Amino acid sequence: MAYIIDPQNAGISGNMIIGALVDLGADGEKIKNLMEDVAIDFGEVKVSLTKVNKAGIDATFCNVKTINEEHEHNHHIHFPEFIEKIDLLKFADIENLTDEMVERAKLVFKRIAISESKVHGKTLEEVHFHEVGAADAVADVLGSICAYYDLGMDKDKVVGLPIAVGGGVVKTAHGIIPVPAPATIDILKGLSDDEFGDFSKGEAKCIGGPINSELATPTGCALYMELCDEFLEFAPILSPEEIAYGCGSKDFDFPNILRVIKSKETNEKHRISVIETNIDHMSGEELGFLFDLLLIEGASDVSMVPITMKKNRPGHLIKIISKPNLVDHLVNILFKETGTLGIRISENTHRGVAERQFVPLDINVGNHVYTINFKIGLIGDEIISHRAEYEDLRRISVEQDIPLIEVRDVANTMIRDFLENNRQ
Repeated sequence: MAYIIDPQNAGISGNMIIGALVDLGADGEKIKNLMEDVAIDFGEVKVSLTKVNKAGIDATFCNVKTINEEHEHNHHIHFPEFIEKIDLLKFADIENLTDEMVERAKLVFKRIAISESKVHGKTLEEVHFHEVGAADAVADVLGSICAYYDLGMDKDKVVGLPIAVGGGVVKTAHGIIPVPAPATIDILKGLSDDEFGDFSKGEAKCIGGPINSELATPTGCALYMELCDEFLEFAPILSPEEIAYGCGSKDFDFPNILRVIKSKETNEKHRISVIETNIDHMSGEELGFLFDLLLIEGASDVSMVPITMKKNRPGHLIKIISKPNLVDHLVNILFKETGTLGIRISENTHRGVAERQFVPLDINVGNHVYTINFKIGLIGDEIISHRAEYEDLRRISVEQDIPLIEVRDVANTMIRDFLENNRQ
């Protein structure tokens, strides 16, 4: 199973996340009660969950209203004191609140504090939360985390798509600042190696607009960064099961909604780089040597395609698929071995990879029993391919002195029977 958090339309906030996850099936009553209970020592909140229509799309709206605006901790609370109070929630006998949720919430708030400290040139001990009421923030963060665990999202992959951050300027305690706010954009930048540690590391993608308004809040972005396992520019191949919508309070001329998609996990997105160069001066022996060397040195795949180059000269297109961290190494090999003066590199290309399983089966050929490994390709629960490993087939063909195609026919019969019996 996989979950896609899609804030491309109208950004993200804590209450939008809660609305979307409740819309997806999280227990709204449980989450509402927990949000109100955890906020008691921070100023108290009143939470309501209602269905509303935003520019033609039905969505769930989580309204979090601060009751005690004058509570001493509702504004201007320093980060260390704030985290101590969050820790004390573990001992508050709050129904459905677990230590794991509290620890996850602390990481979300620490993300915000790290970014605030960098923006304002302060230490973590000096940082205080004043742009959002502490009661609101505690309710939003722990409500989102409660919904996340209630749906079992911690056991599955969560993918984040680019966030619409809005545009223009906004009035804050520090005066007029651009949108996205400095702390918001820093949160989306991710953590440095020094700041990493217990956090999920990653860099989100964001897009400006589509309106002159703040669409992405620091709290929503910090939750997004903490709960997502991967950040992609486009959705992976999906087999959607459920689609849910949470909305914000603002009304625009387009749906102010956050979409969450629950999908069967059909494939993984892998980042690769493609390296290419055209060669017209190397012999067949030299090309063969280069082919083997590139694979030995870590290339994921190598292909050499005959082409016609300028002045009608015959040549070869050498194409290498590489993991991003090996690009420089393989490019250096290509320069040294070929003497080429130009190499093209397409970085961070996405490739879809079907799930693979390997099944060993015994087959009888010539009154001998051999074990053959079969590679099974799947998209979700659907089998799209089942092939015997070539080296296993070749070994049997050589030992039995029979054509390879005959061994493959026996193997194909065996794997079809195996898969049919297991489906039943």
